[in-house]
Amino acid sequence: MSAPDSRRLAWAYLSTVAQGASRRLADAVAQHGPEAIAEAVRDGTQGAEVSRRTRARSHRDTAAADLEMVARLGGRLVTPDDAEWPAWHLLSFDSLAGRADSDAGPLALWVLGSRPLDELFERAVAVVGTRAASGYGEHVTSEIAGDLAVDGWTVVSGAAFGVDAAAHRAALGVGGTTVAVLACVCVDRAYPSAHTVMLRRIAEQGAVISEYPPGTTPARYRFLARNRLVAGTSSAVVVVEAGWRSGARNTASWARRLGRPVLAVPGPVTSAASQGCHRMIREGEATLVGNAREVVEAAGAIGVADDEDASWRRALDGMSGDMEVVYEAFPAVGACSVTELSESCGLDVDRVRAALPMLEMAGLVSRDDVGWSRGSGRNEVAGM
Repeated sequence: MSAPDSRRLAWAYLSTVAQGASRRLADAVAQHGPEAIAEAVRDGTQGAEVSRRTRARSHRDTAAADLEMVARLGGRLVTPDDAEWPAWHLLSFDSLAGRADSDAGPLALWVLGSRPLDELFERAVAVVGTRAASGYGEHVTSEIAGDLAVDGWTVVSGAAFGVDAAAHRAALGVGGTTVAVLACVCVDRAYPSAHTVMLRRIAEQGAVISEYPPGTTPARYRFLARNRLVAGTSSAVVVVEAGWRSGARNTASWARRLGRPVLAVPGPVTSAASQGCHRMIREGEATLVGNAREVVEAAGAIGVADDEDASWRRALDGMSGDMEVVYEAFPAVGACSVTELSESCGLDVDRVRAALPMLEMAGLVSRDDVGWSRGSGRNEVAGM
């Protein structure tokens, strides 16, 4: 095994000191590079905003040992430098309103599994729900997740008890692909420990990923942060069973913020486990679905359409605010520049630039030598 280069060591070190999402740190790395920022963090010479986030752990330089452990277990650290980095899906974090420091994609991802991440997330649907799943919930989850996996979709979930585990096992059971997104370390011990065998199988058929380095312990806030990655790496989020207040509803909230369709499975009106789903459907926060085909129809807004006759109005469903505003600013015919779109829709140029690649990926707009123009409105990815 060859020694990691200094740049990858810098990424690993920054992942350790950041312990999760930091927009300010990510912006600093994008501007100056990981090696320069890692050195500044060690020396305590970085800016005040970054310093507040990294000071407490700046002395912990376990990068070499962490990378060695991951490699020994057949894993790796994936960074924005790598070709497999799922840049398309993570772009949606750039258009979040408010731009809080925690409203950011992952700095890097620790991965177990040999499949490239961009390939895994090309056609992916998240299936989430309560840990205390009923027999009905586990049955519906297995039906939907199994059918999605048979059709070639990657099933994404959080490897928790209940609905998450049922979704992973259904995908594994049909020989499909599934990804587990963990809220703590994913390499030196399994969490939950009862799912050790399942997580090993997930790594064999898909991937186990975490933005947290080896040695990280579970914490409530990390589970909430994990939910944004479950939503952000998927083309749609399906909630099978969820209580009035639950982690699954938090994942759905992230999906709405990121412009992903949110889908909910109804349950018995007497079931407390389905009250969160019923509330989301009733209040227009989620679309009712009952099978995998209905899920695919909605997921086609970002992923791949299942119905050749789907209208472009369906493709607009579930868009983030910026995406819809930018799309509506396009002229009916002809091309226009980013500056013209910015003036037309009233958003600054950076927000327009962040929204355009997502619209292009959805097949709604295209780019040529003249500028940007409306596409067919069907889910055909335009050439770059």
